[in-house]
Amino acid sequence: MPRTTAHRAALAAALVTPVLLPLWAAGPARAHGAPTDPVSRVVACSPEGGERAGTAACRAAVGANGAPFTAWDNLRVANVDGRDREVVPDGKLCSGGLPAYRGLDLARADWPSTRMTPGTTLTMRYVSTIPHTGTFRMYLTKPGYDPAGPLNWSDLPEKPFATVTDPALTGGAYRIRITLPSDRSGRHVLYTVWQNSSTPDTYYSCSDVVFPEAKQEQPEEKEPERKKEKEPEQKKPGQKAEAEKEEPAASAAVDDSPGPRPRGGDETPLASTSGPASGPSAPVLAGGAAAVLLLTGGAALAVRLRRR
Repeated sequence: MPRTTAHRAALAAALVTPVLLPLWAAGPARAHGAPTDPVSRVVACSPEGGERAGTAACRAAVGANGAPFTAWDNLRVANVDGRDREVVPDGKLCSGGLPAYRGLDLARADWPSTRMTPGTTLTMRYVSTIPHTGTFRMYLTKPGYDPAGPLNWSDLPEKPFATVTDPALTGGAYRIRITLPSDRSGRHVLYTVWQNSSTPDTYYSCSDVVFPEAKQEQPEEKEPERKKEKEPEQKKPGQKAEAEKEEPAASAAVDDSPGPRPRGGDETPLASTSGPASGPSAPVLAGGAAAVLLLTGGAALAVRLRRR
């Protein structure tokens, strides 16, 4: 069976018809595995990647690679023996440093991705055509990771957030339950290292994942301070308001304007009250009458004195 046909059959069988697994196990060991959920770059951009293979990122990866990713399940490096950071160079983590997969190292923020929820349990599906024993180590890029730059070892924590050894191969895939970190948001890379114990090989893969963006807390808007209106002072019992004290009684209003008074049918001066004369005009009238009497009396006395 040609290699390309075998790979296509392996992926299709792992995804659709796991009953064919015994047939592959009986055949030659031509393929191994890669993550399909969350989908890895090598699977998404392979001829079996479906619509993902037609994305701009995958077309660019194939162009940079110089050939299609037909051997999507064979991205492996021999004799690493746990020395991943020494063997695989910075900027080449997704290809494992292998020239045949260099297109996977392109620094882009539009790789086919899988949406994730931080802090939840994920069941990773790692498709494999033949069983191997070994340990899976999962890393997630640090908070603040910039997908527009190359993936370096410094973008990953020193220790994996999950480690699983010798999971069972069922239905053509390893199903690995892991709990995702709870402090991630935005686009990240789930980096999986599968170090075999039954072979000298170590497999590398990059799965692009997207977490919901962290909500930025908006500062509470303070209501503008309103100027307090001066509250009217409460009146004490028996106390009149100043306005009431200063306002003259309506019944005491009198026309005091200078000049002649209007004449009419009744020329009697107006007054506010009835009865004996009062106010400033009464003393004037009384004083005038006394002066007349005094002058008259004095004149009469002078006449009498002259006659004597």
